[in-house]
Amino acid sequence: MFRDLIEESYAAMRHNRRRTALTMLGMAWGIATVVMLLAYGDGFGRACANIFANFGTKLVIVVPGETSMQAGGQKAGAQVRFTQEDVEALTTNLPQITHITPEVSKQASVQYDTRVFTFAVTGNNPNVMSIRALKLDQGRFYNMEDQVQHARVAVIASETKEKLFSGRNAVGEHIRLDGLSFEVVGVLSGKMQEGNDDINRTIYVPFTTMGDLKDTHYLDSIWFTYETPAYEALDRIGALDPAGLHRVVREEEISMCGMAPAVAGLEAARLLGASRAQVMAYGHSGQRTGDDGSVVAYAGVIIL
Repeated sequence: MFRDLIEESYAAMRHNRRRTALTMLGMAWGIATVVMLLAYGDGFGRACANIFANFGTKLVIVVPGETSMQAGGQKAGAQVRFTQEDVEALTTNLPQITHITPEVSKQASVQYDTRVFTFAVTGNNPNVMSIRALKLDQGRFYNMEDQVQHARVAVIASETKEKLFSGRNAVGEHIRLDGLSFEVVGVLSGKMQEGNDDINRTIYVPFTTMGDLKDTHYLDSIWFTYETPAYEALDRIGALDPAGLHRVVREEEISMCGMAPAVAGLEAARLLGASRAQVMAYGHSGQRTGDDGSVVAYAGVIIL
């Protein structure tokens, strides 16, 4: 019987050769399309992971904003501003933090010889190199001695070096930032970037020296890395339930989306919220009841 089916099928294909060829082409095209879509999705996912990895791992970025709810005796819409006191408060009260740096940045006119461009200049502590997973291609990164001495030294990104110096050696040369002379002490390796992101066109200077270019009393953001025992546990749970994590941490129910552990981030939001009434968040959001009974909403906390 099986042999008869094979002979009948073969005869039908020989009799309808065009229909057979079109059917085979459609099947091959469908299989190829599925394989291509799966490969594209996997490649896109890896690219996104690499782009986020450029910012660093186990990283929390706290950014100021405006309150969206009434809390702590303040009306909604109150401006939240961070200072060095907030950095010290986080360092003192969050033992999970391994490295922390304030950040103040601005768009500055950058000149070398006759070449003039506008690039982002950011002032950070020397540990920003490990926080943001920066890698040196040439020279060195500024250190604590530069920070203490308010040294006018700069570390430039790869595209900044190409635009200012082309193929010339940049280390040891002097550039002008808003008219002030800075010595280039290092060049960073290029990073994968998304769209028009200027990650490869940034100039890094010591935080204390940034005060020569901009008022650093109020911070643009706070970056810190963290290490917590809950990290691996949450990561394992996330691998089993990628759609979302729902865990109870520190006797508080924290709702988290995706794989990013939010323990340190929400603790930072809670800590800053206690003194700032409300810290506004995007990326991850939630709310909790404060010690005084007020509801505090989290915002301005990006967790990678």
